[in-house]
Amino acid sequence: MASSNANSLQLYLRLLRYVKPYWVPFALSIAGMVVMAATEPAFPALLKPLLDGSFVQKEGGLLAWLPVLIVAVFVVRGFASYLSSYAIGWVGNKVVMDLRNAMFVNLVRLPTHYYDNHTSGSLISKFTCDVLRVTGAATSVVSVLLHDSLTIAGLLAWLFWLNWKLTLVALLVGPPAVVITRAFSKRLRAMSRAEQEATGDLNHALEESIGCHRVVKVFGGQDYEAKRFDSGANKVRRFNMKVTAAAAANVPLVQIVVTIALAFIIYLAVHQAAADETTVGGFVSFLTALLLVFPPLRRLTGVNQTLQQGLAAAESVFRLIDERPEADTGIHEIGRAKGRIEFRNVSFSYPGGARPALDRVVFSIDAGETVALVGASGAGKSTLANLLPRFYTPDSGQILLDGIDIATLKLASLRANIALVSQDIILFNDTVAANIAYGRLAGTRDADIVRAAEAAHAMQFIGEMPERLATLIGENGVRLSGGQRQRLAIARAFLKDAPVLILDEATSALDSESERHIQAALDMLIKGRTTLVIAHRLSTIQNADRILVLDQGRVVESGTHAELLAANGAYARLYRLQFQHPNAGVVPALAAAGT
Repeated sequence: MASSNANSLQLYLRLLRYVKPYWVPFALSIAGMVVMAATEPAFPALLKPLLDGSFVQKEGGLLAWLPVLIVAVFVVRGFASYLSSYAIGWVGNKVVMDLRNAMFVNLVRLPTHYYDNHTSGSLISKFTCDVLRVTGAATSVVSVLLHDSLTIAGLLAWLFWLNWKLTLVALLVGPPAVVITRAFSKRLRAMSRAEQEATGDLNHALEESIGCHRVVKVFGGQDYEAKRFDSGANKVRRFNMKVTAAAAANVPLVQIVVTIALAFIIYLAVHQAAADETTVGGFVSFLTALLLVFPPLRRLTGVNQTLQQGLAAAESVFRLIDERPEADTGIHEIGRAKGRIEFRNVSFSYPGGARPALDRVVFSIDAGETVALVGASGAGKSTLANLLPRFYTPDSGQILLDGIDIATLKLASLRANIALVSQDIILFNDTVAANIAYGRLAGTRDADIVRAAEAAHAMQFIGEMPERLATLIGENGVRLSGGQRQRLAIARAFLKDAPVLILDEATSALDSESERHIQAALDMLIKGRTTLVIAHRLSTIQNADRILVLDQGRVVESGTHAELLAANGAYARLYRLQFQHPNAGVVPALAAAGT
């Protein structure tokens, strides 16, 4: 338990560091809480002289000023309450923003395998749900703890002043209340963690259903997705109810202890009054102050739920912030590369893989040469291409660019020399211009963007758009056809003008007209560049300078199209398999689209 408390304290102190930059408004909030707490005993304090003097002894002076004093107290409390609430709300929203920024800054720098192992729904949940709970622990909990603790302290001071014997009896409530609260803390934290994971899974199911809505409709998956979502929603509900049950049991158990103490105090107070040890005003003032202690005490015991949920969320948020970013061990910058690539005994395995994805691969590509990679699905083509920009790191061997091991190059320098065009086109819900001039290309002149679009055969359809380059294209280019989206991706590669180009099935699953435009654009794009082409459709790579045939992670053949056909080996078998069908131009495209 001591270790758990120490970890919770460290976690909470780390959380409060995000509040520290905003200490001025936070201090104003605390000042408002202090004023509110200081004025809390004012009402019971006014009751004693009112009852003992004005009513019992018939003194009218204080009674005449009492309405003014009451109004003054509540005006001060109202201003202090507004100041405190606004300031703590402002700090809370700034902390939310800072935490989200800290998470996102690290998220976009994480290695590819992190995304492989985490669903997008669970990551989104950290930004939307977890961070709000963290802020509740950082600001709301502090607000309640400070305000209510100060209020209780002020009321207890007044109670001690009135009757220290009865106040000591009231303090006997503390130890059992603490024991009850701590007993529920562990369960609240565990259930909060489980609920956050379930919420991430629910978000993932929702995101998949939205992103794959066409497949859901065509294949009649509505009922299946509804059941899957219902299962996830029910899981979230169950964990929420466990949290609610624990929190709901905590407060009444404390209240029972408090009520027993209150009954005993009233019993003793009646005996004191009978023995003339207290006045009517003193008794009423004491009882009123004691009753005023219960609401802040109830809030203090109830805040444990918010605190434990916030600490569980903080663990989730800080795990993302603390994830090690993509390793950038490079120390050299290469400038603009010539483009010679060499693989030396490169091996790579995915975690849990039955066999290596690449096994001692050896080959080289001269600057300006176009090399195609072919082979069955799972042969290692995409893995090989992913190693070049260091999305993954080889288990052994070296990859060289212009004779320099890419592991010694700074990532920014390496990737500045590589452009990628794939069948999985990635576009953003932004303008045409912003999608072409993306990232480091942002701020490029419109004239240069137009030239890149023209080279990619994209200006024809861009010119027909209502706002041309300023037209918004929707989520992942949903307002464009497949061919138009592909041409924007090619225009992006044209504008980057990198010496090394990776084409990953860039013409797959397109109609003949779109493919004609795209193939023409690609023919221009590869000129003067070292190009690595991943292809399933062998008809698209027959003019490559060289073709490498991969099988189970190894290069089994290398040569030109004519040489490999003449060798009558693995490539020839793949070629015959594709072109023996009478609809050879269609079937391979469909097969490629499904791989």
